[in-house]
Amino acid sequence: MSARSKARKRALDILYQSDVRGDDLRATLVVEAERAANEPAREASWLYAREIVDGVIDNRDEIDEQIITHARDWKLERMPAVDRAILRMGVWELLYNGEVPAAVAIDEAVELAKEYSTDDSGAFVHGVLARITRAN
Repeated sequence: MSARSKARKRALDILYQSDVRGDDLRATLVVEAERAANEPAREASWLYAREIVDGVIDNRDEIDEQIITHARDWKLERMPAVDRAILRMGVWELLYNGEVPAAVAIDEAVELAKEYSTDDSGAFVHGVLARITRAN
């Protein structure tokens, strides 16, 4: 697994944990930063995970608006929390990180959805992110 793939999983954990617990995302990130300081071997994955989470924090309203607009008949609050976290991460990579090709961002998000969410989540995440890519 590449460092970026590990970072995406780490970012997913942070986004999901904050959402499910109802904690402030910044506070969750601070706790994870303290943990990361004690794990120098995982520094490469931590740096990109933090970039993703910081990006979601900084652009949350725009990211959520993109998801709401392109999720077709799904309200954000009715989506599984894992799917919300994956979509937020995927939208950030698509719209705010020019270093990651759209196909890679979508594929990575779909793989996370297949592994950690419902049987239908991979197709759902793919559909939403593909529509966002076409619209932007």
